[in-house]
Amino acid sequence: MSTDEKIQAEEKTQEAVATAAQPVTGSAIAQLAINSIRTLSMDAVQAANSGHPGTPMALAPVAYSVWQNFLRFDPSDPTWLARDRFVLSCGHASMLLYSVLHLAEVKQSDHYGDVVDEPAVPLEHLKQFRQLHSRCPGHPEFGETGGVETTTGPLGQGCGNSVGMAIAQKWLAARYNKPGHELFNANTYVLCSDGDLMEGVSSEAASIAGHLKLSNLIWIYDDNKITIEGETELAFTENVAMRFKAYGWNVLKIDDANDLPAIDKVLKRFTRTKNMPTFVVLRSHIGYGSPNKQDSHKAHGEALGAEEIALTKKFYGWTRDQFDVPPEVYEHFRSGVGARGAKLHKAWKNKVKKYAKDHPELAAEIAAMEKRDLPADWQSAIPTFPTDPKGMASRVSSGKVLNALAAKIPWLIGGSADLAPSTNTLLTAEDAGHFEPDNYGGRNFHWGIREHGMAAALNGMCLGGVRPYGATFFCFTDYMRPSMRLSSIMRLPVIYVLTHDSIGLGEDGPTHQPVEHLAAMRAIPGLVLIRPGDANEVAEAYRSALSLNDKPTVLVLTRQALPTVDRTRFASVSGAARGGYVLGGTDVQLGGARPDVILMASGSELQVVVAAYERLTTEGVKARVVSMPSWELFEMQDAAYRESVLPSDVTARVACEAGIEQGWQRYLGNGGRFVGMASFGASAPAPALYKHFGITPERVIEEARVAMK
Repeated sequence: MSTDEKIQAEEKTQEAVATAAQPVTGSAIAQLAINSIRTLSMDAVQAANSGHPGTPMALAPVAYSVWQNFLRFDPSDPTWLARDRFVLSCGHASMLLYSVLHLAEVKQSDHYGDVVDEPAVPLEHLKQFRQLHSRCPGHPEFGETGGVETTTGPLGQGCGNSVGMAIAQKWLAARYNKPGHELFNANTYVLCSDGDLMEGVSSEAASIAGHLKLSNLIWIYDDNKITIEGETELAFTENVAMRFKAYGWNVLKIDDANDLPAIDKVLKRFTRTKNMPTFVVLRSHIGYGSPNKQDSHKAHGEALGAEEIALTKKFYGWTRDQFDVPPEVYEHFRSGVGARGAKLHKAWKNKVKKYAKDHPELAAEIAAMEKRDLPADWQSAIPTFPTDPKGMASRVSSGKVLNALAAKIPWLIGGSADLAPSTNTLLTAEDAGHFEPDNYGGRNFHWGIREHGMAAALNGMCLGGVRPYGATFFCFTDYMRPSMRLSSIMRLPVIYVLTHDSIGLGEDGPTHQPVEHLAAMRAIPGLVLIRPGDANEVAEAYRSALSLNDKPTVLVLTRQALPTVDRTRFASVSGAARGGYVLGGTDVQLGGARPDVILMASGSELQVVVAAYERLTTEGVKARVVSMPSWELFEMQDAAYRESVLPSDVTARVACEAGIEQGWQRYLGNGGRFVGMASFGASAPAPALYKHFGITPERVIEEARVAMK
């Protein structure tokens, strides 16, 4: 840098000092801690040459205030059930969170809540920001880094999750707090951005929270007026504060993100608010202190550059080397959030011990929730359905199984996106109740027509300790998919009850008839889809779903009635737990001979291939019928079992499903045939549609004969 350039840079630094927001008010140690957050964030983004430094620089004071002065959180055990939650919905600013987790010396934990006696974010991991195997990935990931409450990055999702977290705490308090025993009273703190509030999911979530009067929830909106493309006024000019007032939130304002007393005052006011969630408009300066990039989109999504960092650190009065934190900052956090959290957590444990003496059964429930366990005898509630040629819709049998299980699992709670009568997901026990502002102990949730908000909240509820389910029509997973994908990324055992699963729903027509949706759901890694073929397979589907504590499950159910299979003539339904099993044409039934043809199906098409199997058998064909309710569960079985169901030397195969063929090729092979959909549906009664699209026993038999040639 030439002498003239140095002089110009110095002038720009002085200009920044004069025109930027006033320096942080408060004690010297507070400012040192705040600047430690800022400089760690800048250094890490620069080392990676990738990331978002500007927001951590702007929001360091509010993150500091929440953690150091308010958060009821024990860094030595970041999984404590009754803790406050801190959600960074603007996940691109991840270095803000990682810096705080490092300075607060939070311990590491995993997806299952197990705490490891080592730092969640060691300094060497900060130095490896956005690198493979670092605990500081580009966006915060639950289970990878202790203290990260939820995976954020897709904007708006953290906002939606936070509503579920606040709901879970309200429900836990309503069920378990007893006179003289207050165990649950946690709050959820959220930092969100312009981008979060532009996404539709946050609007749905905010509407839900306002209706439910979730007073334990605060969103702090970073009003920096900058997005990646430039200033927000390019696309976002609404009055956000007025919008949230209309939602029923308590709307507050902080004019300067560096004003610690003002921040503390607002946060104290939040803790005293009793009948509505709180929304704070926080006016900040992205890239605060950067002489050339403050209040610019250039501070948003790229490293500042070594020279700009040097100038910014000079503005902060920072003279230390890269990644060098003053020892007194660590001690400051230890004496603040560390000491407070340890004291509160210890007191809580003592409360639980006393609680267990007065309420042993409820205490056992709390202990099970903490471990993602279920009551020991929960499976005894699963009903068995008698043979019935007429049968019932799988959505109906699902409702029966769900209610039976809910009687055994008190924290199995959920609801529907305004479709409970159709999805059969209403809990009907006299004491089930409805979760509303006057009854936070209710187990039935009414999400309204807000599928995306529901799905995001379900993730938060699961992260909050309960076992949630959510329901709607299968086609409306188009609205839910981003949150369902995050369920899988986070390994959350959310249960999705999705009905009206095919053209079998009939007259509503192609807008409501799922065709590509089975393939779309199966494409999500880690998500388990189960499409049961009769009432007893529905019962087994719930057994599987609730046994999985590290995967979300999608139950895909029918509107139309399905015959209940005669298990005296066909195989035991226990095979459904393995995802695919030989229903008819077993090795014993075939006398040890290889099948001539294998017929496969899921869900409502099981009855189609069973009818084809019976006709082929009477004609002397050695046919086998395989029920395939879940590809994912089937793929979890060992190779020997899969080979026993689908012998590799039997290449004559037919699959039947009222969806598109995509994915079936792995089981059909090159010589297999598919009977299903290759277009959208139509509006007509279900029987007429099945005939029109050729999903019939006759078509299956025809294709079987072709395959056997």
